[in-house]
Amino acid sequence: MLEDDFTYVLRKALAGHQLAPAEAAAQAGIAEHAVLSFLRGSFSAETARRLAPVLGLNAQAFAAHSTYQPKPLPLPQIHRLDLPFGKEQVNAWLLQAGGEWILFDAGCEPRDLVRAITPHCGRLPDRAFITHAHRDHVGGLDHLLEAGVPVHSAGLPGTIFMKPGDTVICGPLTVRACDLSGHFVPALGYHIGGLQAPALVTGDALFAGSIGGCASPGLYQQALRHLRHTLAPLPEATVLLPGHGPATTLGEEQTGNPFL
Repeated sequence: MLEDDFTYVLRKALAGHQLAPAEAAAQAGIAEHAVLSFLRGSFSAETARRLAPVLGLNAQAFAAHSTYQPKPLPLPQIHRLDLPFGKEQVNAWLLQAGGEWILFDAGCEPRDLVRAITPHCGRLPDRAFITHAHRDHVGGLDHLLEAGVPVHSAGLPGTIFMKPGDTVICGPLTVRACDLSGHFVPALGYHIGGLQAPALVTGDALFAGSIGGCASPGLYQQALRHLRHTLAPLPEATVLLPGHGPATTLGEEQTGNPFL
């Protein structure tokens, strides 16, 4: 299941452009009630197509969003840890690299993180990387630090500082940081080299079919700018590992994500 349905895509795009439903409807040449009905969960491909150019969205992707779902990925070295976050969920990603285990993000609660990791490696990871400091991604951070696990981040207390462009060698893998600020500032993504396919841990900068919410129109534009700059040189086969929802690929998102 996607993290965001079509109603959330529209809400985020409206907020990012500081448009009320009536204003977006007027610019799209459609009735306000069509936009309000869409926001209440009544999907219309025609409404999506008409709104897309007003909101800078991919019209084809938005018009098909109600049925979009990325294909499951056979990734034997990558394990999705689907962790509770209140009534919702948040991802951490556990990668096997030779004899080492590498963790990306730390969930909301230490006990949930440990419970999810243990069936895979029977212990805490050898190294961890944090995308951003929202509480659902750093809940297990103190537990990792107290256990002596080296943790990399954009400057969280007790962690090893990383900036965009920095690279860490983890056995046969390389982990290179990139700037994905916008949803949160600062935020790092992590390019992973050495797997069967290139991969990018996106945190909340990108979900399958959507992006993370932004607190202001300025941050919304910053988020899109950083995301598009990061994705532009990558091959379509790149595996994208988001902070919420299923893994996807760049090729699928280029056709299925309205924000790209």
